Amino acid sequence: MTSTTDADRTGAEATSPAGYGELRAQLDTLTTEAFRPELAEIDRLSTLEIARIMNGEDQSVPAAVGARLPEIAAAIDGTAERMARGGRLIYAGAGTAGRLGVLDASECPPTFNTDPSQVVGLIAGGPSAMVKAVEGAEDSKELAAADLEALGLTTDDTVVGISASGRTPYAIGAVEHARAKGALTIGLSCNAGSALAAAAEHGIEVVVGPELITGSTRLKAGTAQKLVLNMISTITMIRLGKTYGNLMVDVRASNDKLRARSRRIVSLATGASDAEIEAALTATDGEVKNAILAILGQVDGPTAESLLAASGGHLRAALAAAPQTTETASTTGTTSSTGTTSTTETSRTTSTT
Repeated sequence: MTSTTDADRTGAEATSPAGYGELRAQLDTLTTEAFRPELAEIDRLSTLEIARIMNGEDQSVPAAVGARLPEIAAAIDGTAERMARGGRLIYAGAGTAGRLGVLDASECPPTFNTDPSQVVGLIAGGPSAMVKAVEGAEDSKELAAADLEALGLTTDDTVVGISASGRTPYAIGAVEHARAKGALTIGLSCNAGSALAAAAEHGIEVVVGPELITGSTRLKAGTAQKLVLNMISTITMIRLGKTYGNLMVDVRASNDKLRARSRRIVSLATGASDAEIEAALTATDGEVKNAILAILGQVDGPTAESLLAASGGHLRAALAAAPQTTETASTTGTTSSTGTTSTTETSRTTSTT
C-alpha cells in the first residue's frame, strides 16, 4: 500500500489553494511534467523542423520499452496463466491512458475472436469519457473500485492500472482494490518510483523523459503505453493458442477484408488449393483454426471442433492428437511472389500416427 498523498484526499482538500500548491510541488518531481527550455521557442520553427524534432523524440520510445522487457514478460506470463483458467484482462485508466486501454481491449475480439468480456477497458467517467473529459473522474479511487465491483472481479482476473504520471487516483485505486481481492495487478507508468508501480504486484515503469509539449503525455508516454499494451494483449493471446506461428488463426471474419484474410491465412498454413480451402471453411462454419485442422489433420468439421476443445484451443496440440496429419515436425519460411516470407508446411505427405 502507498502512503497518503493528494491521490487520497477529498476533492475539496485537493482543490483548496494549499492542495493546489502540494499538487504543483508533486508534479514538479515528475519526469513527464518537466519543462524543456531548449524547446521554449519551438513555435518559431518551420513545420518541417518541428516534425523532425518530434520524430527524433519518438525514436527514443522503443529503447525505453526495451529496458523493461523482463518486467513486461513476467507480467504477461502471470496474465496468461490466469486467463487460461478463465480469467479476464482488465485495463483501467483515465484520460489518454484510459482511452489506450479501451482501444487495446476493443481490438481483441476481431483479432483473436475473444468474447468482448474477456478483455475489458475501463476509463474513468465511463464510455462518454472516450470523447469528452468527465470532470473529477480521474481523482476518485472509489470510482475505480466501484467499476471493478460492477464487473464481478475474481482472483483469476488481471487488472492493469495505466497512468503516465503514476499518481492518478483512479488507476491506483483500481490496482489497490484488485490486489485486495486477490486479482493479479500490473501498474504501467512512465515515471520512476511511482505510487502506481508500488501498489501493483508487477510494476512497469517506462521512463521516456520530458515531452515535446510540457506535460502532454499523449505523446511519448502515450506511445510507450500503447507499445506495452500491444505486448501484453498480443503475447498473452499467443500463449493462449490464439495464433499458429505468426498467423492469427482465431481472426473473426466480420467483413470482406477479414474474410479474404481468413482464406489467405488458411492457405499460408496449409498450402491447400482454393477449392480445398473453401470446402474446409464451409465444413467448419468459417472458423479459420478449425479449417486448418480439418485440412492438415484430415478430419471433418465436428472432429476438428472436438480436437480443439480437448486441446484448449491450441492448434499444434490438436494436430498432434489428430489420427492423421499432414503437419510435419517443422515448418519453413517460403518467399511468395510478393517477396514476403510466409510459414508453410515442409511437406503435405500424410503420415499415420
